[in-house]
Order: sequence, then C-alpha cells, then structure tokens
Amino acid sequence: MSMIRDLRAAVRPARRRDDSPYRTASAAPACANSAIVDCGVYRDGQRVRGHLAPGEAIAGVRDEGGFVWIGLHEPTEAEFAGIAQEFGLHPLAVEDAVHAHQRPKLERYDDTLFTVFKTVHYVEHAELTSTSEVVETGEVMCFTGPNFIVTVRHGGQGSLRALRHRLQEDQERLAKGPSAVLHAIADQVVDGYMAVAGAVQDDIDEVEIDVFSSGTNGKGAGGKGAAKGGDAGRIYQLKREVLEFKRAVSPLLRPMQLLSERPMRLVDSDIQKYFRDVADHLARVNEQVLSFDDLLNSILQANLAQAAVAQNEDMRKITAWAAIFAVPTMIAGIYGMNFTYMPELHWKYGYPAMMLVTVTICLGIHRGFKRNGWL
Repeated sequence: MSMIRDLRAAVRPARRRDDSPYRTASAAPACANSAIVDCGVYRDGQRVRGHLAPGEAIAGVRDEGGFVWIGLHEPTEAEFAGIAQEFGLHPLAVEDAVHAHQRPKLERYDDTLFTVFKTVHYVEHAELTSTSEVVETGEVMCFTGPNFIVTVRHGGQGSLRALRHRLQEDQERLAKGPSAVLHAIADQVVDGYMAVAGAVQDDIDEVEIDVFSSGTNGKGAGGKGAAKGGDAGRIYQLKREVLEFKRAVSPLLRPMQLLSERPMRLVDSDIQKYFRDVADHLARVNEQVLSFDDLLNSILQANLAQAAVAQNEDMRKITAWAAIFAVPTMIAGIYGMNFTYMPELHWKYGYPAMMLVTVTICLGIHRGFKRNGWL
C-alpha cells in the first residue's frame, strides 16, 4: 500500500503541470504553438537563469523578489487567459490587447498601468506611386505592475528582442523595475517615429521638386516635365500615409505627458525624468507631422493650379487656331453660295486673289496670337 501511495504522489504533480495554462510555453525557449516570445525574471538589474515558463517565473518573483517580463506576439484569448488571471489584469484591457487596433492611450486599472503604443515602420520603395505604401503600423501594449511587465505585440514590426538585450546590459537602469522597461519601449517607439519622419520628409521633398520644377524646365506646364509632377494621385497617397502616421503620433502626446509629469506609484521617480525626454522628442515629431500635412495641402493646391493653367493654355491654343481657320471657312462659305452675279466670280484671277487674301489674313492673325503668347 505504501508503494501505491508513493506512486500516486509522484503522478499527481505531473498532472497538475500538464493542466497548467502555461503548458504551451513550458518547453522553452521557443515553442512553435506558443505566443510567448520570451519570459525572464530580473533581480537587482540582472536576469535570473535563462528562459522560464511563466508559472515558474511568477513563483520565483513572489518568493525571492524582482520582477518578471513576459513578451507575447499576437496571442489568442486562450493563450493569454492564464497570464491575465495570474496577474489580475482587467478584462477590458485584456480584450484590447488580444484584438488590437487600439488608439495610443494610457489607462490605470487598480495596480496596473495599461499602455498602448503604435509602432511605425517606413516601407522602402524605388519610386513613389499613387499606390505606394509609405508607412506600416503595428502595436505594442504594456501591462505594468509592481513586480511584472507584460508586453503584447501585434504586427510584423516593432520587435523588442534587441531592446531586451540592450536593457540586460544596463543593470543600473534595469534595477529600477518594470517602469524602466516601459520607458525603454516608449523611447524605442518614439525614436522609430523620428526615423520615419526623416524618410517621409525625403518623399515630400521629391514630390515638391517634381511639382514646382515642371513649369520651369523649359517645356511648359503641358510638356513632358509636367507629366510626373502633375500626378495628383501620388500626392494624395502620400497625404493618406501621413494621416496614418499622424494617428500613431498625436494621441500618444497625452499619455507621455502624464508619465513625465504626474507622480505615479508604479513609475520610479528617476525613470520619470527620462520620460520627459521622450515626451519632448514626441512633441517635436508631432509638430513635424503636422507640418507635413500642411505642406502636402500646399503642394496639392499648387499641383491643381498648375493643371488649371495647363488647361487654360490648351484652350487658348485651340481658340487661336479656331480663329485662324475661321477665315478660310468664311470665304469658302461665301463663294460656295449659288448666286449667278457675284463679284469676281467669273474673273480670271479670282481664285488666286482669294487664296492670297485668305493666306494673308491667316498669317496676320497667327502673328497677332504669337505676339500675345497664345501660340
């Protein structure tokens, strides 16, 4: 009987481990069916051991202190349920983190801060067209608590792997706790904004040069040079991409202002000073993006004005040639009437005389239009 009791005791713990909500991540570090990218425990600025299952990491933090950083990529409700239950995450925030497509924001649920960042990536292209994708967006959501930070990433961009390695090399900073990780993520996102803003500026400069050089390249507004600069579709597409960029940047101003100015128990006072620098950089990027919108409006208006001028030029040319051809049409119409007694009708030199008069009048009208710039 004692042998049977010992066997049952050995089997029951194994069954409890199999029924754990973190079962898919327990075979670390990488499981093909798991949304967990990495899970680590940090104590005194150093990472403890290597990759851990979330249950082991949480137990270690509660027993020995420190904090746990769990990173997930596009988790399902089932994959996120165990972590949400373990940390007591609010159901509304969990729903936002799973389904994504959220506006940048900062919300507080009891002892947890829920932060949403929009990541922006510049899409390289050989030439800007009316269908070019200029910016690609993703999302990084952070649950920050007293002894944990859970990051949920959506989209193919905005990986935090390199950021995690950099932070692990800065032990003094990492020792400040989860708020140090939150700051590092915010700083990386805003730095990405600045890089994308510089690349978008180059695209806008290219479009601006094309538009304003088309009328001064010696070929006229309707010449070959106007074809590229006159593509309003490119300008409108770039304006749409800038609008998407603006939706990522502008809503983040208020959360960064709160993190940098309002005292929060979950944010270390030393780390809060660094948030001020992030907020300053974000404000500069926001001003730049707003200027992009205004500049593109001006470029679009200039392009439409150039198109109108080109149409006026065409209409003036058509009108001038119509006036010239009206002369022979009028003379031919008069002498085409069936009257017996008409001046010079039976004259020997009537035909050459009428041709000479017609050509003379047409040349005179052509010279007048040419002098006035209509031809």
